[in-house]
Amino acid sequence: MRRARAIVTGRVQGVSYRAATASEARRIGVVGWVCNRDDGSVELEVEGDDDKVAALLAWCENGPPMARVTNVAVEERSPVRIETAFAITR
Repeated sequence: MRRARAIVTGRVQGVSYRAATASEARRIGVVGWVCNRDDGSVELEVEGDDDKVAALLAWCENGPPMARVTNVAVEERSPVRIETAFAITR
């Protein structure tokens, strides 16, 4: 079980990045959340099997078609094992 926090920078707001991330996370089968940050970046936390978390983080490197990702900064977290879905917040 792995949990990671990622800050995604570039053109990631106003391009359906959060919705696409949530859709991809649900397709992959991980839990967590995604939100816009005031600085124009997107933040997410994802939890699940190691390979599934890695798959979502790899997807985040490009995101949806209109996004232009310049960086994905990943920080490992301790799994919390309380979430049951992947949510869009803020």
